Amino acid sequence: MDNYEYTELLKTLSTKVNNIAGVIKPDEISARLDEISVMQNDPSFWQDIEKAGLIGKEKSKLNTILSKFNLAQNAVNDAKDLYELANSESDEETLQSLFDDANNLKDHITSLEISMLLSGDDDNKNAIVSIHPGAGGTESNDWASMLYRMYLRFCEREGFKVETLDFQEGDEAGLKDVSFIVKGENAYGYLKAENGIHRLVRTSPFDSAGRRHTSFSSVMVSPEIDDDIQIQIDEKDLKIDTYRASGAGGQHVNKTESAIRITHAPTGIVVQCQNDRSQHKNRATAMKMLKSRLYELELLKQQETSANIEKSEIGWGHQIRSYVLFPYQQVKDNRSGEAYSQTDAILDGDIKKMIEAVLISLKN
Repeated sequence: MDNYEYTELLKTLSTKVNNIAGVIKPDEISARLDEISVMQNDPSFWQDIEKAGLIGKEKSKLNTILSKFNLAQNAVNDAKDLYELANSESDEETLQSLFDDANNLKDHITSLEISMLLSGDDDNKNAIVSIHPGAGGTESNDWASMLYRMYLRFCEREGFKVETLDFQEGDEAGLKDVSFIVKGENAYGYLKAENGIHRLVRTSPFDSAGRRHTSFSSVMVSPEIDDDIQIQIDEKDLKIDTYRASGAGGQHVNKTESAIRITHAPTGIVVQCQNDRSQHKNRATAMKMLKSRLYELELLKQQETSANIEKSEIGWGHQIRSYVLFPYQQVKDNRSGEAYSQTDAILDGDIKKMIEAVLISLKN
């Protein structure tokens, strides 16, 4: 990196910080925090515990946003001041140190940009994820299993905890259906970008003739709703089935029909849970999954979006991302327009930058 490149980088980062300031309005945040402090100093404020709790959450969120913004702004301003001083004094050692640290500074601002994109009401919630293979039997079942492994590895990289709620093995390979909950900071904020149809093109390991196959799987992501969010469900709209639970590799097989499948007739949404030996606990978890899916569906309606996967065909023309392993290797996201050649790394869970590119593109 030379002086010109570093100067251009500082201009770009300063513009980004100014744009972020225009979105979050730090002066308004500071004013609101002062207002909250005055409210909390009033003894009567704590008489309404529920309201006090909500205000406390708001204060914590605003403090986090303001702190991250101030750190990023100071980092850019300090770098700019130090660069001007070192340049004026021809301090080559300091200039080289600034050049070496340029990528870290860039990553710092990008991190702030992403955190601002993940400041929605539901982004910090846990995520309930379901993967369903499309038509294609063993080939699609195997692709669904590959996606499941990719998300497990991503969660491991990010320090998220995963709890499997339902797992249905494929007849020959892969899986027929899997649902799991991901717990961690901004779990839903990140994984909501995966909501859609995923397409795989490869030479099939199940085809003795070595022909190329295209497979599809849908990934559905919903925020785990809080208990204070009321979702009205009419019991007469529900079809509840029980079945014998079974786990991958024959693990945790139940002798009794403790697994629960709930079908919501008006929407066609189906949820399943078998992670507990208690039928009552599985039913309670399945109902929570259903409420989360209905909540997500309502959010989509409010946003006037057509991304309702439950009613979309799992096939051609609907995919959000294509994973091509043959005749060349490339993963391309249709929303960000970005293409990546590191297919092995992506399928091993290295998808954070790809997700962040989607979040940025959807915001612009």
